[in-house]
Amino acid sequence: MKVLVVGANGQIGKQATEFLHDYDEHHVRAMVRKEEQLNEFKEKGIEAVLADLEGSVDQLTQAAEGCDAVIFAAGSGGQTGADKTLLIDLDGAIKMVEAAEKAGVERFLMVSALQAHNRDNWNEKIRHYYVAKHYADKALVASSLNHTIVRPGGLLNEPGTGKIKVADDLPERATIPREDVARVLVASLNQEKTFNRGFDLLSGDQSIEVALNSL
Repeated sequence: MKVLVVGANGQIGKQATEFLHDYDEHHVRAMVRKEEQLNEFKEKGIEAVLADLEGSVDQLTQAAEGCDAVIFAAGSGGQTGADKTLLIDLDGAIKMVEAAEKAGVERFLMVSALQAHNRDNWNEKIRHYYVAKHYADKALVASSLNHTIVRPGGLLNEPGTGKIKVADDLPERATIPREDVARVLVASLNQEKTFNRGFDLLSGDQSIEVALNSL
């Protein structure tokens, strides 16, 4: 499967890109928005393409041409304001969904946020972020794409454990290493139990394979 990773220079995206690069069954294309990032991936032998989520749908469609799947791991980041959240996490994500459809992509995996589907459990301090994730996810569900929406808890910069918990609804406030999120994305590509559904994701006591198979 040829997979376009959107946000490949981000923390989850970079790990997902490198994991995919190590798989014989997959070919990865990293989508980045800066020339130096492009060269960094190419030096590792990873195909890369320049495109900007604030650009046109046509530009994004060109980036996705020839791919079978998209992993959307981009985000505006915690240091930006609500305006960038709307432009990247909402409009950028929706434009990428439209681009994937135009490019003939079949699979689309979205990194969302824990409980983004449940307004009653949003974090009030970053409510604008949850609004963006909620409506980007709804746009993906309404599309023609075979989708998977992964809603991780608080993200940690520490080594993954390979042990997770997944369910349609996990309202508890808990965490998960970014490495484990990246591994779940890669494992979900061909896992039929994840097709056309979303799930909350936290650290737990099941292996990724067993947890995803339990959905």
